[in-house]
Amino acid sequence: MKDKIKQWQMTELKNDFKLVEAELPVINENEALIKVAGCGVCHTDLSFWYDGVRTKKELPLTLGHEISGQVVMGPQSLKGKNVIIPAVLPCGECELCKKGRSNICQNQLMPGNDFHGGFASHIVVPHKYLCPVPDAVLKKYKLEELSVIADAISTPYQVIKKSELEKEELAICIGVGGVGVYGALIAKIMGAKVIAIDINDEKLAQAKRNGVDATLNSKGLDIKEIKTKVKEIAKELGAPKYGWKIFEFSGTAQGQDLAFNLITFTSTLSIVGFTMNKLEVRLSNLMAFDAKLIGTWGCKPELYPEVVDLIATGKLEIRDFVQAFPMSSINEVFQNTLAHKYSKRSVLVPDFN
Repeated sequence: MKDKIKQWQMTELKNDFKLVEAELPVINENEALIKVAGCGVCHTDLSFWYDGVRTKKELPLTLGHEISGQVVMGPQSLKGKNVIIPAVLPCGECELCKKGRSNICQNQLMPGNDFHGGFASHIVVPHKYLCPVPDAVLKKYKLEELSVIADAISTPYQVIKKSELEKEELAICIGVGGVGVYGALIAKIMGAKVIAIDINDEKLAQAKRNGVDATLNSKGLDIKEIKTKVKEIAKELGAPKYGWKIFEFSGTAQGQDLAFNLITFTSTLSIVGFTMNKLEVRLSNLMAFDAKLIGTWGCKPELYPEVVDLIATGKLEIRDFVQAFPMSSINEVFQNTLAHKYSKRSVLVPDFN
């Protein structure tokens, strides 16, 4: 085993990542050393790098929390195993963990935030919640492609379960790039009638090709027009008039405003996307419609095997939504992601010498 780890580190806000070498940390009995296969580029990474959202660990910091790889050091039972590293690593012992809310554990550790993340050759993480990848899945997908499970897929999976979505209900997914398209597809797998709303025709077409029932490009439409069109589509699909499950994935003030205005009787609105922008809404709508507004944070590791099973059984196809790049192109990929030049989730694959 090499005694160095190579990492692409963020050293300053909005500046290029720098390639550095670090000494291999001493691994304790609760940790594992993972050789990184791939690390996805997430909107949260952009928030840290460009928007100035503070990380828990001070700079310089290696970002990246959507990570797949192979265990090279750690417990004997895990050595050589291909794994997904959960984006949120809880303690497993606190009050929240014991109440089944481990995703929001206040002692949680997040790669690329609390400690050096996955834009690297290797990463050291607590091994307690590593999610093994069955060999059968690797006959269909490369290990690096599966890195997106650790947020882009697991996060919408958790929120859809949390929303109590039932078969034949209407699921409205606002923003179907990245996390949102997986949310729309998982809602469809759960048996819902699904409408995808976005301002990008390419993303909408991609969602439709993969099984979403209907799409709506909201660009240039006001909220009243969008609501009218959604009602028309719901009627065409034979979906219920009430109890809509609305998922806001875009992480924009416009998307959140639209989502709140789509609330109807007994609706549940789930906020998944993140923005620093504030919104002015009339909370009394929740009372008047007997509706619910819920948030979500990541995904508890206990649900990861269920997500892997969706892929293993072929219910969820992911290749159409993933694009791999060499990790050495990290600066170009971040700039292009910021400029919305990609229609697929970017995964950086280590190419260190």
